[in-house]
Amino acid sequence: MNPLNSPVELGMRALVLLARSHPDPLDLSWLVLLDHAMLHSGQFDGPPSLHPQLPAQPGELGMKRHLVQEGLEVLMRAGLATVEATGDGLVYKVTQRGSGFVGILEAPYVDALSLRAQWAIDQFASTTDAVAATRDITARWHDEFTAGTRHLGISHG
Repeated sequence: MNPLNSPVELGMRALVLLARSHPDPLDLSWLVLLDHAMLHSGQFDGPPSLHPQLPAQPGELGMKRHLVQEGLEVLMRAGLATVEATGDGLVYKVTQRGSGFVGILEAPYVDALSLRAQWAIDQFASTTDAVAATRDITARWHDEFTAGTRHLGISHG
């Protein structure tokens, strides 16, 4: 099993986000967006990023949705999170057991995740909707890409 971007890793990151957003639930779109912001916080004028910026990063959000969903399934099977149907769709919440589990984790990486999770929630969740924020991120990537290729004489339009 590949430990990087596995359902367990994505589930743990989602659990940290759900614990920091408690008592407010998060839907899958928000979890994907906030996970991205949490890992790449330096690109959004936040704390230093936990993961490096890679050339394939623009495709990350599209691939991440399925992986986060698998991670949420791991959390629910373990009793660390629950899912509820609302008028707006499915939302996820940390359980008491899940909150306690996050509280006993002592790894420096988990501390860094928790700090950035709170930052991402404060930055994004209260100011916009997940679809608009995702569009802003992809527009930023487009602008960076076109600016980076202009000096090569490549036309974009």
